[in-house]
Amino acid sequence: MASILVIDDDRQFRRYLVQVLTREGHEVREAQDGFAGIESAKAHRPDLVIADILMPERDGLEVIRDVKRDSPDSKIIAISGGGSQVHVDFLPAAKKLGATAILYKPIEPEALLKCIEESLGA
Repeated sequence: MASILVIDDDRQFRRYLVQVLTREGHEVREAQDGFAGIESAKAHRPDLVIADILMPERDGLEVIRDVKRDSPDSKIIAISGGGSQVHVDFLPAAKKLGATAILYKPIEPEALLKCIEESLGA
């Protein structure tokens, strides 16, 4: 199984992802914002990073840029629900910055697991 870092400022959604991934046997770390996520990615070098786009401290686009700069072969799934105040789709930009895949919230477990499998080439 893979080591996965989940970065999302929505605690409830982050815990949901952690539960789904842990149940599948993955080793999962979590971070509550982009800054903490970047630091964790540097320290632990996960197989895959799942990063929300709209977050405090450092947004998901910055996370993708920094993780890819430090580890160009990193696999990253960018996720977003768009936010309640923002009506801009940032996921295409995430893909251009190097995200391996993108997913729109809400995310069904089956879709997430399939995306992880495809991203890791398993």
